[in-house]
Amino acid sequence: MARRRPRAYMHVMLSEAQKRRQTRIGLTLAVGIIAAFVALHVWSVFFLPLEGWRWALAVPLVAVLSWLSVGLFIVAHDAMHGSLAPGRPGVNLLFGRLTLLLYAGFWMDRLRPKHFDHHKHVGSEGDPDFAVDHPTRFWPWYHQFMVRYFGLREFLVLSAIVWTYVLLLGAPIGNLLLFWAVPAILSSLQLFYFGTYLPHRHEDAPFADEHKARSNDYGVVASLLTCFHFGYHREHHLSPGTPWWALPAKRRELSL
Repeated sequence: MARRRPRAYMHVMLSEAQKRRQTRIGLTLAVGIIAAFVALHVWSVFFLPLEGWRWALAVPLVAVLSWLSVGLFIVAHDAMHGSLAPGRPGVNLLFGRLTLLLYAGFWMDRLRPKHFDHHKHVGSEGDPDFAVDHPTRFWPWYHQFMVRYFGLREFLVLSAIVWTYVLLLGAPIGNLLLFWAVPAILSSLQLFYFGTYLPHRHEDAPFADEHKARSNDYGVVASLLTCFHFGYHREHHLSPGTPWWALPAKRRELSL
């Protein structure tokens, strides 16, 4: 008898028409996020003099770049689950690799098995996203989270990119730090806080089921701005095949 797949990996059966629609919407949004990030990144790092009135652009630019960086990771996350372009593994792999490289020099082929371990062993010793020794403490958990995902390879890739930017392309170091390093750090905190810590931290109230995940109560706009709806986290664990942009609808469906 064939072994039954764990519930966390099950995907909703879609018709061909539904697959095409999901692919069309997912890729359109993904291309928009990638294009917006690249355009703002290149302009702010290479073509924005940090002098005079232009300093007023710094805070909103950092905020938008941080949010778009979160979007890059969420697109890659959908690609890991095959929900970016259902039934098209090559497309999912291409977009997943591209967005993770743009995000922080990550490699999807290394990250995806760890994410599946998160679903398979959620909230336990085998969960790479969970800190067994710090189930309620933000900073120790965040430190452990970053150590597990940001290793020597990622450091070397980012170092090579930085020196390429500075030595070969002539990027001002101040612009590079402000409009690349700062958004990268802020986006990691944003992703961790809204997408891992709040959904999976231990509280007095027990978790609803074996997925050990909670969802926030934010409205759709706040949910989008905080973490591209990834704060509807229990819905994601219940339906990992649902793409980020459809999680509000899935939340309404499961609440009926």
